[in-house]
Amino acid sequence: MQIKSTNKGIIAWCDDLAKDLTSAHFSPEYWQINDAIVGQSKGRYTTWFVQYQTQQWVLRHYWRGGLIEKFSKDAYIFTGFERTRAIAELAILETLHQEGFPVPRPISANVERFGIWYRADLLIELVNGADDLVALLTKLELTAEQWQTLGKTIAQFHARGVYHADLNAKNILFANQQFYLIDFDRGELKKPHSSWQQANLSRLLRSFNKEQTKLPNLKFNDQNWQQLLAGYNQHMS
Repeated sequence: MQIKSTNKGIIAWCDDLAKDLTSAHFSPEYWQINDAIVGQSKGRYTTWFVQYQTQQWVLRHYWRGGLIEKFSKDAYIFTGFERTRAIAELAILETLHQEGFPVPRPISANVERFGIWYRADLLIELVNGADDLVALLTKLELTAEQWQTLGKTIAQFHARGVYHADLNAKNILFANQQFYLIDFDRGELKKPHSSWQQANLSRLLRSFNKEQTKLPNLKFNDQNWQQLLAGYNQHMS
């Protein structure tokens, strides 16, 4: 990771193509003006897919959630650039990508400081042709082998000590017969331990059940979960 100062804060980058980015490149308006938006994903807030030269990137702004959102939608207390959510996420993605884990390739992060607060944005590479697991399971069923592969993939992250703070079905992508984990905001590399690993799995199961209440046609059942656990436990044993 390389870092440069801006008049508002810093920009960090992992890809040489991003070394000339400015703060403007982290604004959706920049890409709209240059007719370079190629798609979007709408959740609580919009995530933008943009074209930069030969690459397609995902632009995500960091938004607050929970009760604090009523007071500030996107301002966080500044305690050092390396501890901002964008730089921390870029760093963990860089480590995992270099080690060959199925994560999006990290591109760049922008942190703008004002007083005791900061705002931040992240750019990662778009995983071409990917569906999140919820979208995928509304269209087709995964095979038993694919569920086991997903369990094994999660186990590989856990064995490395990767704590995913929000492991849910929408933060798992599937493309080219490969599962990817995304959104490592507040994630950590820590000592492997069954307590947080099982909590991660429980969170994932709750997300499947929650999505199924909203989407009764979601192709997920208890047998699928047991297949996932079989793949997980086989790798962890």
